[in-house]
Amino acid sequence: MELECFPTATRPPDIVPGRPQRAWMDAFSDRHPYRCLPMTMANTTGWEILCPVAFTAEWNGGIEQSDIKLAPEHPFAGFEDFVKSHFAHGVVTFHPATCSAPPRAGRLGRRPAQPRQGRHPAAGGPGGDRLAAFPFTMNWVFTRPGRVRFAKGEPFCFINPGAGQGPEAFELVQRPLERDLDLLDQYEAWPRPPRRLQRPALQARAGGREGGLAALLFQGRDALGDRRAAQAHVNKRRLKTLRLGL
Repeated sequence: MELECFPTATRPPDIVPGRPQRAWMDAFSDRHPYRCLPMTMANTTGWEILCPVAFTAEWNGGIEQSDIKLAPEHPFAGFEDFVKSHFAHGVVTFHPATCSAPPRAGRLGRRPAQPRQGRHPAAGGPGGDRLAAFPFTMNWVFTRPGRVRFAKGEPFCFINPGAGQGPEAFELVQRPLERDLDLLDQYEAWPRPPRRLQRPALQARAGGREGGLAALLFQGRDALGDRRAAQAHVNKRRLKTLRLGL
Protein backbone atom coordinates (compact mmCIF):
# COMPACT_ATOMS: atom_id res chain seq x y z
CA MET A 1 0.00 0.00 0.00
CA GLU A 2 1.08 3.56 -0.61
CA LEU A 3 1.04 6.41 1.85
CA GLU A 4 0.56 9.43 -0.36
CA CYS A 5 2.20 12.75 0.45
CA PHE A 6 1.26 15.85 -1.50
CA PRO A 7 3.68 18.77 -1.00
CA THR A 8 2.18 22.22 -0.85
CA ALA A 9 5.44 24.15 -1.18
CA THR A 10 8.17 24.44 -3.79
CA ARG A 11 10.74 23.29 -1.24
CA PRO A 12 8.92 20.78 0.95
CA PRO A 13 10.60 19.34 4.07
CA ASP A 14 12.41 16.03 3.76
CA ILE A 15 10.65 12.91 5.06
CA VAL A 16 12.83 10.04 6.33
CA PRO A 17 12.18 6.75 8.14
CA GLY A 18 12.16 7.16 11.92
CA ARG A 19 15.58 6.78 13.52
CA PRO A 20 16.14 4.93 16.81
CA GLN A 21 18.74 7.37 18.14
CA ARG A 22 17.82 9.84 20.85
CA ALA A 23 20.26 12.27 22.48
CA TRP A 24 19.03 11.51 25.99
CA MET A 25 19.47 7.77 25.34
CA ASP A 26 23.00 8.33 24.02
CA ALA A 27 23.85 10.22 27.22
CA PHE A 28 23.86 6.98 29.22
CA SER A 29 27.39 5.57 29.52
CA ASP A 30 26.22 2.05 28.68
CA ARG A 31 23.43 3.13 26.28
CA HIS A 32 21.10 1.22 28.57
CA PRO A 33 17.83 2.76 27.23
CA TYR A 34 18.45 1.09 23.86
CA ARG A 35 17.85 -2.25 25.56
CA CYS A 36 14.21 -1.25 25.98
CA LEU A 37 12.56 -2.74 22.90
CA PRO A 38 9.25 -0.81 23.24
CA MET A 39 11.12 2.51 23.17
CA THR A 40 13.34 1.65 20.22
CA MET A 41 10.33 0.35 18.31
CA ALA A 42 8.33 3.50 19.07
CA ASN A 43 11.22 5.66 17.82
CA THR A 44 11.14 3.95 14.42
CA THR A 45 7.44 3.22 13.89
CA GLY A 46 6.82 5.98 11.40
CA TRP A 47 8.49 8.71 9.39
CA GLU A 48 10.13 11.93 10.54
CA ILE A 49 9.53 15.25 8.80
CA LEU A 50 12.68 17.35 9.00
CA CYS A 51 12.97 21.09 9.42
CA PRO A 52 14.31 22.53 6.12
CA VAL A 53 15.84 25.63 7.70
CA ALA A 54 17.20 26.59 11.10
CA PHE A 55 15.19 29.29 12.87
CA THR A 56 14.47 30.76 16.27
CA ALA A 57 11.10 31.24 17.92
CA GLU A 58 10.64 33.71 20.76
CA TRP A 59 7.54 34.13 22.93
CA ASN A 60 7.02 36.95 25.41
CA GLY A 61 4.17 35.20 27.25
CA GLY A 62 1.35 37.10 25.58
CA ILE A 63 -1.80 35.69 24.01
CA GLU A 64 -1.60 37.45 20.63
CA GLN A 65 -0.09 36.17 17.40
CA SER A 66 2.30 39.10 17.44
CA ASP A 67 3.69 37.90 20.77
CA ILE A 68 5.58 35.14 18.95
CA LYS A 69 8.55 36.16 16.80
CA LEU A 70 9.92 33.72 14.19
CA ALA A 71 13.22 34.36 12.42
CA PRO A 72 15.12 32.07 9.99
CA GLU A 73 18.89 32.00 10.37
CA HIS A 74 19.29 32.61 6.64
CA PRO A 75 16.91 33.62 3.84
CA PHE A 76 14.46 30.83 3.03
CA ALA A 77 11.75 31.21 0.40
CA GLY A 78 8.31 30.46 1.79
CA PHE A 79 9.37 30.60 5.43
CA GLU A 80 6.27 32.59 6.37
CA ASP A 81 4.06 29.82 4.98
CA PHE A 82 6.10 26.99 6.50
CA VAL A 83 5.91 28.10 10.14
CA LYS A 84 3.81 30.80 11.79
CA SER A 85 1.90 31.84 14.89
CA HIS A 86 -1.52 30.55 13.89
CA PHE A 87 -3.26 29.85 17.19
CA ALA A 88 -1.32 32.42 19.26
CA HIS A 89 -1.14 31.66 23.04
CA GLY A 90 2.46 30.47 22.70
CA VAL A 91 1.74 27.92 19.94
CA VAL A 92 4.06 27.62 16.93
CA THR A 93 2.40 25.97 13.91
CA PHE A 94 4.20 24.13 11.10
CA HIS A 95 2.62 23.54 7.68
CA PRO A 96 4.69 20.66 6.25
CA ALA A 97 2.55 19.04 3.51
CA THR A 98 -0.78 17.35 2.90
CA CYS A 99 -0.82 13.62 3.43
CA SER A 100 -3.45 10.94 3.03
CA ALA A 101 -3.46 7.25 3.78
CA PRO A 102 -5.17 4.76 1.46
CA PRO A 103 -8.75 4.06 2.63
CA ARG A 104 -7.93 0.69 4.17
CA ALA A 105 -4.84 1.91 5.99
CA GLY A 106 -6.93 3.89 8.42
CA ARG A 107 -6.20 7.23 9.99
CA LEU A 108 -2.90 8.97 9.77
CA GLY A 109 -1.59 9.66 13.25
CA ARG A 110 0.83 12.45 14.09
CA ARG A 111 2.62 11.54 17.25
CA PRO A 112 4.90 14.02 19.00
CA ALA A 113 8.48 14.34 17.89
CA GLN A 114 11.20 14.58 20.55
CA PRO A 115 10.39 17.11 23.31
CA ARG A 116 12.89 19.92 23.76
CA GLN A 117 13.62 22.28 26.59
CA GLY A 118 11.18 25.19 26.59
CA ARG A 119 8.82 23.66 24.01
CA HIS A 120 6.62 20.62 23.73
CA PRO A 121 4.96 18.97 20.71
CA ALA A 122 1.21 18.59 20.54
CA ALA A 123 -0.13 15.28 19.23
CA GLY A 124 -2.87 15.20 16.62
CA GLY A 125 -4.76 13.10 14.16
CA PRO A 126 -7.40 13.81 11.50
CA GLY A 127 -10.94 12.62 12.00
CA GLY A 128 -11.32 10.85 8.66
CA ASP A 129 -9.56 8.16 6.67
CA ARG A 130 -8.91 10.27 3.58
CA LEU A 131 -8.31 13.97 3.98
CA ALA A 132 -5.78 14.64 1.23
CA ALA A 133 -7.34 18.01 0.41
CA PHE A 134 -7.18 19.15 4.03
CA PRO A 135 -3.65 20.33 4.96
CA PHE A 136 -2.48 19.09 8.33
CA THR A 137 -0.33 21.04 10.75
CA MET A 138 2.13 20.21 13.49
CA ASN A 139 2.02 22.40 16.58
CA TRP A 140 4.62 23.05 19.25
CA VAL A 141 3.69 24.77 22.51
CA PHE A 142 6.02 26.99 24.51
CA THR A 143 6.26 25.69 28.08
CA ARG A 144 7.34 29.14 29.28
CA PRO A 145 8.22 32.52 27.80
CA GLY A 146 11.62 32.56 26.18
CA ARG A 147 13.55 31.77 23.03
CA VAL A 148 14.06 28.36 21.43
CA ARG A 149 15.86 27.16 18.31
CA PHE A 150 14.81 24.61 15.71
CA ALA A 151 17.86 23.25 13.87
CA LYS A 152 17.97 22.41 10.18
CA GLY A 153 17.34 18.69 9.78
CA GLU A 154 15.71 18.41 13.18
CA PRO A 155 12.51 16.31 13.16
CA PHE A 156 9.54 18.49 14.00
CA CYS A 157 6.82 15.96 13.20
CA PHE A 158 6.37 12.18 13.29
CA ILE A 159 3.72 10.48 11.19
CA ASN A 160 2.51 6.89 11.21
CA PRO A 161 -0.44 5.08 9.63
CA GLY A 162 -2.97 4.08 12.25
CA ALA A 163 -5.25 1.09 12.50
CA GLY A 164 -8.45 1.09 10.49
CA GLN A 165 -10.67 0.97 13.56
CA GLY A 166 -10.88 3.81 16.02
CA PRO A 167 -10.94 3.43 19.80
CA GLU A 168 -14.74 3.52 19.73
CA ALA A 169 -14.65 -0.06 18.42
CA PHE A 170 -13.09 -1.36 21.64
CA GLU A 171 -14.45 -2.02 25.10
CA LEU A 172 -12.01 -1.69 27.97
CA VAL A 173 -12.35 -4.51 30.51
CA GLN A 174 -10.48 -4.93 33.79
CA ARG A 175 -10.03 -8.40 35.32
CA PRO A 176 -7.93 -9.77 38.19
CA LEU A 177 -4.50 -10.98 37.11
CA GLU A 178 -5.24 -14.26 38.87
CA ARG A 179 -7.84 -15.01 36.19
CA ASP A 180 -4.99 -15.79 33.78
CA LEU A 181 -2.57 -18.11 35.58
CA ASP A 182 -0.18 -18.27 32.64
CA LEU A 183 0.07 -14.48 32.50
CA LEU A 184 0.46 -14.35 36.28
CA ASP A 185 3.32 -16.85 36.11
CA GLN A 186 5.12 -14.73 33.51
CA TYR A 187 4.47 -11.50 35.42
CA GLU A 188 6.01 -12.91 38.60
CA ALA A 189 9.08 -14.03 36.65
CA TRP A 190 10.04 -10.45 35.78
CA PRO A 191 12.25 -8.83 38.43
CA ARG A 192 11.00 -5.63 39.99
CA PRO A 193 13.31 -3.45 42.06
CA PRO A 194 14.86 -4.25 44.40
CA ARG A 195 14.44 -7.92 43.43
CA ARG A 196 16.74 -9.81 41.07
CA LEU A 197 16.18 -12.86 38.91
CA GLN A 198 14.50 -15.37 41.18
CA ARG A 199 14.16 -18.56 39.18
CA PRO A 200 17.35 -20.54 38.45
CA ALA A 201 16.01 -21.78 35.09
CA LEU A 202 15.14 -18.25 33.99
CA GLN A 203 18.49 -16.96 35.23
CA ALA A 204 20.26 -19.60 33.17
CA ARG A 205 18.28 -18.71 30.04
CA ALA A 206 19.09 -15.07 30.59
CA GLY A 207 22.79 -15.72 30.89
CA GLY A 208 22.88 -14.88 34.58
CA ARG A 209 22.57 -11.16 33.92
CA GLU A 210 19.87 -8.81 35.10
CA GLY A 211 19.76 -7.36 31.62
CA GLY A 212 19.15 -10.82 30.16
CA LEU A 213 15.41 -10.37 30.42
CA ALA A 214 15.62 -7.51 27.98
CA ALA A 215 17.44 -9.89 25.63
CA LEU A 216 14.52 -12.32 25.90
CA LEU A 217 12.20 -9.54 24.82
CA PHE A 218 14.35 -8.77 21.78
CA GLN A 219 14.38 -12.48 20.90
CA GLY A 220 10.60 -12.71 21.04
CA ARG A 221 10.52 -14.93 24.11
CA ASP A 222 8.21 -14.53 27.07
CA ALA A 223 9.37 -14.07 30.66
CA LEU A 224 9.81 -17.83 31.05
CA GLY A 225 12.02 -18.07 27.99
CA ASP A 226 9.42 -19.70 25.73
CA ARG A 227 9.38 -18.66 22.08
CA ARG A 228 5.61 -18.59 21.83
CA ALA A 229 4.94 -15.59 19.64
CA ALA A 230 8.27 -15.47 17.83
CA GLN A 231 6.77 -15.70 14.35
CA ALA A 232 4.84 -12.48 14.89
CA HIS A 233 7.66 -10.82 16.83
CA VAL A 234 9.33 -7.68 15.47
CA ASN A 235 12.36 -6.05 17.08
CA LYS A 236 13.44 -3.63 14.35
CA ARG A 237 11.66 -1.44 11.84
CA ARG A 238 12.91 -1.20 8.26
CA LEU A 239 10.72 1.45 6.66
CA LYS A 240 10.97 2.37 2.99
CA THR A 241 12.46 5.74 2.10
CA LEU A 242 10.40 8.40 0.36
CA ARG A 243 10.22 8.09 -3.43
CA LEU A 244 8.90 10.50 -6.01
CA GLY A 245 5.74 9.33 -7.74
CA LEU A 246 4.09 10.43 -10.94
